[in-house]
Amino acid sequence: MLRIRLRRVGGRGKPSYRVVVIDKRNARDGAFVEIIGNYDPRTNPETFAIKEEQALYWLSKGAQPTVTTARLLGKAGILEKFKLVKEKPKA
Repeated sequence: MLRIRLRRVGGRGKPSYRVVVIDKRNARDGAFVEIIGNYDPRTNPETFAIKEEQALYWLSKGAQPTVTTARLLGKAGILEKFKLVKEKPKA
């Protein structure tokens, strides 16, 4: 099963994260499928950038976001767009 989760980068005491698509069984900083964004919690307010098309693609393929990445996807409005696309009736 694929997950959308954070991968830590940066030095000791200065964390920043990449938003990645990764197999659920891999370690936090293990092999990943694709980088779809980044997140910096140290700024005020926290900054993040997520590639919307790639996030929607992986969500449509069944990737499950973690709690933190779901919050970030929600702030970016990606989860709302995914729900609209998912609920759209197929004609």
